[in-house]
Formats: sequence, structure tokens, C-alpha cells
Amino acid sequence: MTTLTEADAVDGLRDALGLLKDREQVAERLLVSSARHSFDPDKELDWDAPFEDGKWFWPPELVSLYGTPMWKRMGEEQRILLSQHEAAALASLGIWFELILMQLLVRHIYDKAATSAHVRYALTEIEDECRHSKMFARLISRGDAPWYPVGRAHQNLGRLFKTISTTPGSFTATLLGEEVLDWMQRLTFPDARVQTLVRGVTRIHVVEEARHVRYAREELRRQMVTAPRWSQEFTRVTSGEFARIFSIAFINPEVYTNVGLDQREAVAQVRASGHRREVMQAGSKKLTDFLDDIGVLRGVGRRLWRASGLLA
Repeated sequence: MTTLTEADAVDGLRDALGLLKDREQVAERLLVSSARHSFDPDKELDWDAPFEDGKWFWPPELVSLYGTPMWKRMGEEQRILLSQHEAAALASLGIWFELILMQLLVRHIYDKAATSAHVRYALTEIEDECRHSKMFARLISRGDAPWYPVGRAHQNLGRLFKTISTTPGSFTATLLGEEVLDWMQRLTFPDARVQTLVRGVTRIHVVEEARHVRYAREELRRQMVTAPRWSQEFTRVTSGEFARIFSIAFINPEVYTNVGLDQREAVAQVRASGHRREVMQAGSKKLTDFLDDIGVLRGVGRRLWRASGLLA
């Protein structure tokens, strides 16, 4: 099999979804959008306003224990408290993930022309992600819930992944981290039951992440056509393993202990919850359909994606 190089990937390059768009034209459009629709969270959001009594920090249907026997035994106040801790845990996860993403983007552009629109947009995205990480950290600090770092094993696996990941593997992981949370945040920011500050944070993130998803999708399509076969196969396996890790790390189990629940029982009920499985698969479906179309979900990698619970 002859593998196309990036130099070959100009006009007429196709995948299962059709013609690939010109890399520079995509980046130029994203740069224009960034100039028009970027936000400074420190100025856009009212960080001093008190939280509103009786409002959630995450839509109840997206809280991990929703619908379980344990959830039915909990009072409304404890349910809202759990939503606050899970929002803090997801913000903590987002910071961990975005630190990885920024390093992957720097690796991607390291040997590319700094004057290209493609590189300039990557640098713009890194700037966005810096603001997002600071915004998430400030949101955590604003409430009573703690920072929830991922476990040491996942911290070290993330360090390994960002060191050995292929370029298509990096963009696949980028989309996994961005699209599942994006789906949840699109349900959160218009939800009047949720705290105003949380809605504001998720609105900013959704608007700016839409550009990041577009950039990653277009580049992943190109990479899955032009990368060597070994890189494509390695990407399928590593992305499946990252999906498995992502699904485990999604909610830090310490949240249950910190709101007065039995951690072991809570984790078991979340794992057995049909509602939770449907939520995670619904949040992943747009992404897994796309990855299936472009040939990422094959072989061992597909089995790992199924094992993660993100692929039906």
C-alpha cells in the first residue's frame, strides 16, 4: 500500500466523507471566527455574585447517580451538593485534559512553518485553552468543592500518552476530551435550573470549543489518509485505550465520600446504571460515528472503545 505524504495532500484528496478541505483555508476561517467570538472570562462573568439557593451546579440528569437507588434515597440538598462536587471534578478533569492538549498542539506545530495560518490557529487555540484552564480553576475556587486531580496512575498514563502519541492519535484524543463534555455543556448553559456562573462558564467554553473541534476533525481526516499504515493502526489502539481511561477518570470517586455517601456502593451503582450508560453513549455518539466513518474504530481499538462504555 502506498501512503500519501502531507505534500501530496493538496487538491483532490478524499476520504469516506468526501473531499478534504484546504488546510490553510480552514485555518483562515477559524482565525476570523476567533477574532470575532473570543471571550475574557475574567471580564465576561460576574465572579462576585453569590450562588443562588436551590439551583444546581450541573443538570441533575447528567449527575452520575441520577436515577439509581442511591439517588432516590438522597434528599434534594444532598443531590445539589453532589452536582457541585461533580462540576468541580469535571472542571478538574478539563484542566488535566487541556494541559495535555496544549502540549500535543505544540508538538504538532513544532516543525511546521510558523507563518502558516494552520500554525497561527494552533497558537490561537493554545491561547484559548490557557484561558479555559484558568476559568475552570477559578470556578472550582469560587465554590466549596475542592480540586479533584486525576489519580496518580492516570496522571502517569497521560504523561506517557502525550509523549508517544502519533499525530492522528493526538487529534483523536483531543476530540474525545472535547466532544463528550461539549455535548453535556450544550445541555447546561441554557438550563435555568443551573447556577448562573456555571451557565456562563459553559457558554464560553461551548462557543470557543466549536472552533477547536472543527480544527481537530479536519486535521484528523487528513492524518488518517496521509499517515503511514503503522501510525494509523497505532492510533486505533491508543485512542481506544485513551477512551477507556477517559471513561474511568470521568468522575473522581472521591466526590461521593465528600458528600457523605458510601464510595464503593456509589461507584457500583453508577457502573450498573442504564441511564448513565445512555448519557455517556449519547454524549459520544456524534464523535464515534465520525471516527467510524474515517476508519479509526477498527480491530482492537474498536473493542477497547466498546469496553470503555462510550460505544454502543
